[in-house]
Amino acid sequence: MNTPQRVVRYGDDPSQCVELTLPEGSHRGVVVVIHGGFWRARYDLSLGRPLADSLVRHGWAAWNVEYRRVGNGGGDPETFDDVAAAIDALAEHDLDLTRVIAVGHSAGGHLATWAAARGRYPRWPTTVELTGVVAQAGVLDLRAAHDEHLGAGAVEAFLGHPPGPADAAADPAREVPLDVPVHCVHAVGDDVVPVSQSRNYVEAATRAGASAALTEVEGDHFTVIDAESEAWHTTLQILEEL
Repeated sequence: MNTPQRVVRYGDDPSQCVELTLPEGSHRGVVVVIHGGFWRARYDLSLGRPLADSLVRHGWAAWNVEYRRVGNGGGDPETFDDVAAAIDALAEHDLDLTRVIAVGHSAGGHLATWAAARGRYPRWPTTVELTGVVAQAGVLDLRAAHDEHLGAGAVEAFLGHPPGPADAAADPAREVPLDVPVHCVHAVGDDVVPVSQSRNYVEAATRAGASAALTEVEGDHFTVIDAESEAWHTTLQILEEL
C-alpha cells in the first residue's frame, strides 16, 4: 500500500483531514473518495486507502476524505459541513480540477451524491464543483433506509430524528435531478444496503431528466470496495467515461 504523500487539514478537529495521494507526473483528474460506515465514528478513512492506491496507479489524484461522524461530533449538519469544506479545500492545491469526481461507498455514497447538490443551499456555497459521482452501494433514499431499519437505526442517529419533509436537503432521493451524472454501482447480493436503493434512485433521477445509470455487479456490500475485485475494475472503467 502506498503512503499518502500529504495529509491536508481543513479544520481544527482531528477528523477534519484529507489524505492526498498523487501519481507520478500529471494526473487525469481528481477522485474524491468518501468512506462509508453508516456515518458512525468507528469507521474511518482507512476504508478508502486501498481505493486511493488503485486510483493513483491508474493516473488519478486521490483525495481521501475524513469527516466528523456520529459519535465524534458529526451528524446533520456537521458531517455535511465537513464534506463540503473538504471538497472546497481542493482549490488550495495545485491540482487540475477540470474533472473532480466523488466516489463514495454506502453512507459515503449518500455524502458523495449529496455533495453534487450542496450548492443549492446557502449554508454550503460551492467553491469546487463536482463533475460526476459514483455511488457504490449508496444510501440514496433516507426515508426508505429508515423504514427498512438499515444500519440498525443509522439514519435516525445521523439526522437526530426520523426523516421527514424538513430533511429534503439531506436526502439525495429528494434532490433529483442533479446537474452532473451519477453512476451507481451495486452488488445484487448486498444484504446491508439493498440494491433497491440504487435502482429506485436511478429510476427517479432519469424520470426527472437527470443523467443517471446503474451497473449491477456480483458480490456483497464490500465487494465494490475490494480493490482487487471485478466490481472495482468496473468502477475504474466508469470513471474513465465520466
